Amino acid sequence: MPQLRLALNQIDSTVGDIAGNAESVLRWSRHAAGQGAHLVAFPEMMLTGYPVEDLALRASFVEASRTALVELAARLEAEGLGELPVVVGYLGRSENARPRYGQPAGAPQNCAAVLHGGRVALRFAKHHLPNYGVFDEFRYFVPGDTMPVVRVGGVDVALAICEDLWQDGGRVPAARAAGAGLLLSINASPYERDKDDTRLELVRKRAREAGCTTAYVAMVGAQDELVFDGDTIVVDAEGEVVARSPQFTEECVILDLELPAAAPSPASGVVDDGLEIQHVTLSAEPVPGYAAQFAGSVAEPLGDDAQVYGALVTGLRAYVEKNGFRSVLIGLSGGIDSALVAALACDAVGAENVYGVSMPSAYSSDHSRGDAAELARRTGLNYRTVPIAPMFDAYMESLKLTGLAEENLQSRLRGVTLMAISNQEGHIVLAPGNKSELAVGYSTLYGDSVGAYGPIKDVYKTTVFRLARWRNAAAAAKGETPPIPENSISKPPSAELRPGQVDTDSLPDYDVLDRVLALYVDGDQGYASIVAAGYDPELVTRVLKLTDGGKRSGLR
Repeated sequence: MPQLRLALNQIDSTVGDIAGNAESVLRWSRHAAGQGAHLVAFPEMMLTGYPVEDLALRASFVEASRTALVELAARLEAEGLGELPVVVGYLGRSENARPRYGQPAGAPQNCAAVLHGGRVALRFAKHHLPNYGVFDEFRYFVPGDTMPVVRVGGVDVALAICEDLWQDGGRVPAARAAGAGLLLSINASPYERDKDDTRLELVRKRAREAGCTTAYVAMVGAQDELVFDGDTIVVDAEGEVVARSPQFTEECVILDLELPAAAPSPASGVVDDGLEIQHVTLSAEPVPGYAAQFAGSVAEPLGDDAQVYGALVTGLRAYVEKNGFRSVLIGLSGGIDSALVAALACDAVGAENVYGVSMPSAYSSDHSRGDAAELARRTGLNYRTVPIAPMFDAYMESLKLTGLAEENLQSRLRGVTLMAISNQEGHIVLAPGNKSELAVGYSTLYGDSVGAYGPIKDVYKTTVFRLARWRNAAAAAKGETPPIPENSISKPPSAELRPGQVDTDSLPDYDVLDRVLALYVDGDQGYASIVAAGYDPELVTRVLKLTDGGKRSGLR
């Protein structure tokens, strides 16, 4: 059987940075060539970054992507890499689509190309366009209608893009009909909890359906609200895992494969879903026999808490770096939320680039002040104290506030302080609000909500505690100092805006609250089904009212 050394580049890209992304393709292609690769692949829309969203509707951006693709092929040739086939995703457009109502202007497409010999040897577009969850590709793209197959080293390699694997039909059964020896899918599949198991079973299933070894190369990194965990997978025709990369790390997966020889005459015609086989021969003869060096390693998936923590770190790091910031600013209360955000920030950008500010008021407890200082000592972040009592007294003298308004003034003064320091020193402010608080309005508008990025905005309070314990345990297992003071984890959560205040004065226990919110917010279940699941009707009514219409901005 012919041999083929495959290089799957699980790397990051930045939306809009076409030049920078092209440099990454060149750099990693050089690396793959140095390892003797015969075929190199990069993630979905590598050249433009993913998701491009409304940039897809800008004709000048589409043309910039298409031009950069041609230039990239020429640069690969100029560097002596022209004979190395490179599969790379980019933003293109349909040459055949006619303008019609409901179709994106300019007929943009989520495309990929095979670069070889200093030219674009083959272009194709994503066939299945996702339109659920975080995806809205029907809005931006028109679908592809071909079954691309490229012959490399005497092996027919069928090509697909992400959703082409996730949906039944289309290119997977078409790959079998085309007689492919390898199905290669390039992807930018966002992270979700427990998705790694789903992804593995999907790739196994598709390999059996296609009847050939299947390689799934994935993007890693983050872009705004989306995080990509990588998890590149290669399975054989029976669905057995041959290689699997670690999550949340950039790397080039090099793998020696023995694959079925291509048929003497390439398949042609129309196959499943009306796809027309688009066959290009780059090298008809098998690669001369060689001693295999890369058998492939199978990385163990991270545990559930490690995955969530890794996703949060990856998302935060990408947001800071891709938006041109060098440092972050956090208000440190001594509580669990700001402590976890600080630990995430230190892991994401380095403690030397994290600035923490304690802003005590008359109601701040000694232990909270001490816990904030202890966190700074454990992590090594930059730390200062700016008391808000003088500002609070001045406002109270002028406004004579009481009750909730008096409580929320403290939080808003902290927000003003953080933004003032941010403006003065150039740090990006991180908001420490968690999903539980945000869902029920237990946060102060212009106070707790101040910040350009909320690292734990999609993390329920009970998960915040669990992640804090996991991070400390992970540090202890490595012989390092656990970053989060135990007192921040063990003490009852409190906003400390009045004497003796705790969160349960205003909210149900977080364990119960989060379970109800998970059913209502994440599970789209209504009142009746939540009550039927065993929850107290009065409690459910209260939580749903807070979530839907009972929020008071500045409850906390």
